[in-house]
Amino acid sequence: MINGVMIQYFEWNLPADKKHWKRLADDAEHLREIGINAVWIPPATKGTSDLDVGYGAYDLYDLGEFDQKGTVATKYGTKEELVSAIEILHENEISVYLDAVMNHKAGADGTEKFMVQEVDPNDRNKAISDPYEIEGWTKFDFEGRKDKYSDFKWHWYHFNGTDYNNINKKTAIYKMTGDGKNWDQNVDDENGNYDYLMFANIDYERGDVVEEMKKWGAWVANELNLDGFRLDAIKHINNNFIEEFLKEVRGVRGENFYAVGEYWKGDLESIQEYLDNVNYQADLFDVPLHFNFFTASKNGSAYDLRQIFDNALVVNNKLFAVTFVDNHDSQWGGSLESQIDSWFKPLAYALILLIADGYPCIFYGDYYGVGGKESPHRWVIEKLLYARKHHAYGEQINYFDDPNLIGMVRKGDEEHPGSGLVMLLSNHLEGTKRINIGKEHAGETWYEITENIKDEICIDENGEAEFRVNDGKAAVWVKK
Repeated sequence: MINGVMIQYFEWNLPADKKHWKRLADDAEHLREIGINAVWIPPATKGTSDLDVGYGAYDLYDLGEFDQKGTVATKYGTKEELVSAIEILHENEISVYLDAVMNHKAGADGTEKFMVQEVDPNDRNKAISDPYEIEGWTKFDFEGRKDKYSDFKWHWYHFNGTDYNNINKKTAIYKMTGDGKNWDQNVDDENGNYDYLMFANIDYERGDVVEEMKKWGAWVANELNLDGFRLDAIKHINNNFIEEFLKEVRGVRGENFYAVGEYWKGDLESIQEYLDNVNYQADLFDVPLHFNFFTASKNGSAYDLRQIFDNALVVNNKLFAVTFVDNHDSQWGGSLESQIDSWFKPLAYALILLIADGYPCIFYGDYYGVGGKESPHRWVIEKLLYARKHHAYGEQINYFDDPNLIGMVRKGDEEHPGSGLVMLLSNHLEGTKRINIGKEHAGETWYEITENIKDEICIDENGEAEFRVNDGKAAVWVKK
C-alpha cells in the first residue's frame, strides 16, 4: 500500500484488565485518521495465565473462549471482543496481523517421563551429561476445550527439548534423546544450534506436528478474518516449516496474506540468508537499522550520521524490510533490551516514516506510553505521520555530507498536490543546509512541521532555500 504504516498495538506493561480488545475497537477510527493502515496485535491465544503477555503459549485454539488456566478471557479480553475489534478495524480499512507464537508451548497440563541429555547452553550440540530420564511438563490435554476445533493432544515426543526436571527441580537445557530426537537443523547457528529457546520446544521434524500447525494457521486466519501474521522467534524455528506454513495459509486466504518475521540479529548477512532460505515468503524486521539507531542514540555527536543506514535491510533489500525504532522486546525490561534514548526517537521516527522505502512500524509504547505513563513522543509522531500521508512522495535525494547534520529531500509528485518535503537531522549543533527542491516550487512558502522552528522560509526562483535544524533535533519542512 502507498505510504502504509503499521502499529504494534501493545507493550509489555499493559494492564491485565482484559479490556485491550475493547480499547483497540474504540481506537480504530483514530488510528485511521492519523494514517495507520495495519495493526499488529499481541498473541491472542491462551497463555499460562490471564497475566501472560501471550508468549507463554498454552492453547493456540483458545482465543479467549474456554475456561482454561483459571480464566476464559486472555490478558486482552475474550474471543468475542477480539472478533468485534477486528470487524471495526476492517470497517476503518485497517488490516490486522496476529502475533503467531509457534516455537514452543508452556503451561502444560501434566508431566511425562522421557530420556534426555543436558547440553551446554553456549553450544547446544555439546552434551554435558550421559542420557538419563527426567520428568518434564510436556502433556497438553486442553480439557477445557473438549476437542473443539482440534483433537490433537501434545506429548513429550512432539517436542525435542525442555528446561525443567520435575524430579529434582533442576533447570537446564535438556535435549530429548528418545525416539531418535535431535535439534532441528534449519535454524540459526548461534550457540551451535539455536533451535531451543524456552519452555517445551516444538519439534518441526515430525510430520504430525507440521500438519497440525499448518492446520492451526489456516484455521486462525479464517476464524479471525486476519490479513497477516507477525511470526515470533523465527530464527529458532525450522525455516522449511515457515515456508510450508505460509504457503498453506495463503492457499486458504489468498496470495496477499501478509507475513513479517522476527529474526533478531543485527548483521545483514544473516537476515539476507534467511530471506533466501524461506524463498522470500515473508518480510523481516530491520534489526540492523534498529541497532544503528541504538548506537547513534548512545554516542551522541560522536556518531557519524552518514552511517545511519549502513548494513540496513531497507537499503539492501527494501521490498522485504519492516523498519522500526523500538518494540516490546527492545524496550526497557524487555528480553532483548536495547531501547533508543529518548532524545533520538524523533530523529529515528523521521527517518523510517519519511524515507521512500520500507514498511514502517510504530510502537505502542512510543506513541501511547509505557506502564500508563504518557509518551512524550506522541505529538511529533503524529506530525511525522501527517507528513508521510500528505508530503512524503516522489524521488528521494540524500544530503549525507556532514557527520553531524544530514538531510533528505522528497521531491513530491503530481498525484499528491502540495507534496514534497525536506528533512534535516542534527546530533550536535543547530545548522543549515542550502537545498534545491526544484524550480517547480519557486515562490512557495514552507514551514517546519514539528514546530521546533517557528520561522517560515520562501523558496527562491531557482528552487532553493536555506533550511535550518536545531541542535539534537529533527526538522521537517513542507509547503504551507
